[in-house]
Amino acid sequence: MSRPSRTHVLRYTAFSADPAGGNPAGVVLDASGLDDAAMLSIAAELGYSESAFLTEPDGRGGHTVRYFSPKAEVPFCGHATVAAALALAERDGPGDLLFRTPAGTVPVTVARTDGELRATLTSVEPRVMDVAPEEVTEALAALGWPAADLDPDLPPRIAYAGARHLVLAAATRERLADLSYDFARLEALMHRLDLTTVQLVRRASASVFHVRDPFPVGGVVEDPATGAAAAAFGAYARELGLVADDAVLTLHQGEDMGRPGTLTVELRPGDARIRVSGTGTRIS
Repeated sequence: MSRPSRTHVLRYTAFSADPAGGNPAGVVLDASGLDDAAMLSIAAELGYSESAFLTEPDGRGGHTVRYFSPKAEVPFCGHATVAAALALAERDGPGDLLFRTPAGTVPVTVARTDGELRATLTSVEPRVMDVAPEEVTEALAALGWPAADLDPDLPPRIAYAGARHLVLAAATRERLADLSYDFARLEALMHRLDLTTVQLVRRASASVFHVRDPFPVGGVVEDPATGAAAAAFGAYARELGLVADDAVLTLHQGEDMGRPGTLTVELRPGDARIRVSGTGTRIS
């Protein structure tokens, strides 16, 4: 395992201006001397749901980025993308970035508004897929949810915008708040379906949703604020006709964990890609 002794690991939280909120991520702005085992080791030591490792800067805002959870590499991670973009903006100034990820190329723009940095990522081309009824039944069994606890107006689907997520909608906010699941059983299902998270949602209004994301395949019980799943959910909401083609959605996540964060999801007519934005801050 190649791990330079002076590897500089930054810690940021994404989707909250409060270090105690949002989703923390590790960021290594120069991972050129790290092999896969070293990156995985750093991610495991940090214990965050994901960490971002940047290499091959082109001097014009372009970087190759890889993402590791404590257990494995993942193809894309929204909150670590936001964290890395904010770290670059604090070092080099706001502007446009281009992240070359295993899932594809992801443009990111960082702007300063009212003294606060805000990053907006543009997803890869999303897609929404049906999920077999027996897989939904297994997911509900692992979660301990009766089928009657699902919202019939938001049917289960697998949504992708860089990573795959099973979207399940709760019929009540109380159902969403009460999360205690069979870790091993849900992890096994997620490996079989190649899922990164299970996105549990509750619709609060036409454009506001509460969300939670179990993440056992990453070795984490729950992800506090999930940009990749937010992008996938934007595609899901559009595909099912739940929102207009030019909708702006607000997703609240982490409240039930004591780490509240806010994700803004933007749809644009004529552009299939989803934009996800949020603030963030460095963790001392």
